[in-house]
Amino acid sequence: MTAPLRIPFPVVDEVSRHCVQDEEPETVHIEVHLPGELEPGRLRKAFLEALRRHPRILMREAPGPWYRRRYEWELTDEPDVEVVSFAPPGPGALHDARTRTLTQAPPLTASPPVRLEVVNAPGTTESGGAGAALLLTVNHTALDGPACLRVLATAAEIYGGRDNSAAAPPVRRPEPARADAPDAPSSWSPPARVAPGTPDPGHRTGNGLIVSELPLPHRPKGAPYTVNDQLMVATALTLAHWNRGRGARPRPLRITMPVDDRPRDATMPIGNGTRLVEVPFALAELDTSDLPGLLHRTALRTRALKSLSRPQLGHGADLLTAPWAPVAARRVLARALRRAAAPLLSTTLLSNVGRIPYPLDFGEEAGSARAVWFSAPSRMPRGLTFTTASTAGRLHLSVRWSRALLGQADGAHLHDLFAHHLHSTEVTP
Repeated sequence: MTAPLRIPFPVVDEVSRHCVQDEEPETVHIEVHLPGELEPGRLRKAFLEALRRHPRILMREAPGPWYRRRYEWELTDEPDVEVVSFAPPGPGALHDARTRTLTQAPPLTASPPVRLEVVNAPGTTESGGAGAALLLTVNHTALDGPACLRVLATAAEIYGGRDNSAAAPPVRRPEPARADAPDAPSSWSPPARVAPGTPDPGHRTGNGLIVSELPLPHRPKGAPYTVNDQLMVATALTLAHWNRGRGARPRPLRITMPVDDRPRDATMPIGNGTRLVEVPFALAELDTSDLPGLLHRTALRTRALKSLSRPQLGHGADLLTAPWAPVAARRVLARALRRAAAPLLSTTLLSNVGRIPYPLDFGEEAGSARAVWFSAPSRMPRGLTFTTASTAGRLHLSVRWSRALLGQADGAHLHDLFAHHLHSTEVTP
């Protein structure tokens, strides 16, 4: 019998593996709502075939001694476990399934590190009426949201028999090249932290989540900024507003932004493929009296950051994951460095998936996706993430937070602040 193929953990996977915490599972939540219901046997068959067409997702962490120099993924021909489940229908079925995506990370030791749960019942979707909600739980040590959405698009094509190829990306107006971005705060100065709220008694571990649907923010024709820049400005203004209201010491902000340059067709590499950049905001910039100027400066800054060529997590992570010592020793070092560097970590993370490129069409009975939400893990010390995607001209917002930092009422307030400040970016330049 041929031994399974083994692949060393890439840098992002290894750093995540070193810093795993049971209290705050590293899960990515993807939620897709359809107008019609799904047939269990047919969906299981389609999703299994999609996994086979993207074999890089069929993997588990290979066992090894404590003194091994590398973590390795072991590729499998078939899943080790049943990946697809259907929740019993009921008034709280969607809420309970959503909670499981935040609290139950698929184990890395069973292939694949992904679970798909379906809520098939009238009244379970956010928009009301009959339909289905698909909730994909992803262990972020192994995979990211865009990669798993690609696999789900393949499953939709197999299930519905219709083309689910990615649409061409929108054509952007070419901008003149710039050698520099506007002046920004030093990346070596500690940024603001999200001011603590009032955690709910008895619920101080794991993450909380609110999802909603908002109109896409209006952008004047020919505006020098994108919707992503509007989202970035709304995030910065939301955090400044929140911290002011809690008497936190004013400090510059830094917002982590994932950038994904992978193709969206069937050749898309499956794994953790995004790189992280940090967008800084000086205190003086967070003045709502000059929103057009703030939007323009943010656009220049994000464009310059996206164009930089750098490792996914920076050069320090490459050194940390080099096999110069056993993984057990490097895990201790990685955790110690994370604690030491906590004051320098960015204030929050904004992950804008953008326009969903696939129709996610499951055929005549189930239909095409009418809403897609993502949420990124919200571990301390950041403790708060905003994730957005757009479908059919609507913005789908997820606000996710660490329950050690914020309570449900705090999450709702931050959501409302974000919606307010996003609307305020609809200005005439």
